[in-house]
Amino acid sequence: MAKIVKVTKQSSTGLNLRFLDTKKHKTMSRGEFADAIERGVYPDYHVKHIKIGDVEMRIPASNPDKSENNNLG
Repeated sequence: MAKIVKVTKQSSTGLNLRFLDTKKHKTMSRGEFADAIERGVYPDYHVKHIKIGDVEMRIPASNPDKSENNNLG
């Protein structure tokens, strides 16, 4: 089954910045998407906590499944 959230904007380093919920036609920032995942709105996703230097970042990620064709990206 295809994931309903697609990445619409990435930084020059490949960090996913903007997302689109294709069912609700709603765009979200990385932080808004991470908040929604943590509230349980998107059960097929989880949030990774990555520390870069002194900055901790929340990175939305799709839950793993058997397909490599439907990862965020």
